[in-house]
Amino acid sequence: MRRARVAYSGAVHDAVVEADGRTLHLADGRTVDESAVVWLPPVQPRTIVALGLNYADHAAELAFKAPDEPLVFLKAPGSLLGHKGVTRRAADANQMHHECELVAVIGRTASKVRREDALDYIGGWTVANDYAIREYLENYYRPNLRVKNRDGCTPIGPWVVDRDDIPNHADLAVRTRVNGKLVQDGSTKNLVFDVPYLVEYLTSFMTLSPGDIILTGTPHGMVFVQPGDVVLTEVEGVGVLENRLVGDNEFYNPGPETAA
Repeated sequence: MRRARVAYSGAVHDAVVEADGRTLHLADGRTVDESAVVWLPPVQPRTIVALGLNYADHAAELAFKAPDEPLVFLKAPGSLLGHKGVTRRAADANQMHHECELVAVIGRTASKVRREDALDYIGGWTVANDYAIREYLENYYRPNLRVKNRDGCTPIGPWVVDRDDIPNHADLAVRTRVNGKLVQDGSTKNLVFDVPYLVEYLTSFMTLSPGDIILTGTPHGMVFVQPGDVVLTEVEGVGVLENRLVGDNEFYNPGPETAA
């Protein structure tokens, strides 16, 4: 099942999305087309955990070796943005790039979880595009606050797919297209630290709650994006997440399309 959060007719609704990706059944019984809604982040996490350099090919792309233990950082809820949202590319962000990631959504309270039990604590999966701005980056091993916590700079969604609907989470294609051109094509089979390992590692020292999320990292293939670019990030079987970049002028002086 695909579960989403949307704004429709002046209110926020939980929704179930049909396989066509266009028909939404709201919790109040109404059925609407996706063109009538504003997509919101499908989760409201208390804790957002993200991984750096968690694909060996991406680490090599940046002239680093893969880390010996998970390279973890935290993100603020305000960084999240829904499907088809608009992200600002600041005037000084000439080296801003996409990062397509499989996201694990925690389904029940998780503390001291063993690796072999870890998937029992996953409620579902979604997709994130965790943009980074390299001019702001001091150290890939320790991304500073404004690189990964900028408002609306991490689109996520479109929906959460139930865990059991994705039986092969460890071998999913991870792709990004910019203006229709394929620029990133990897697989979750190449994660340095897989999801069960991450759940065991994280819950050995912190408790994860239902709705918390783990962004698992991005593979090789980053390119710099420009205002006007349409970026599609896809995880096989989970969904295709759309985002559009705008410059400062359009962001602060939106026309009807941007404002909508």
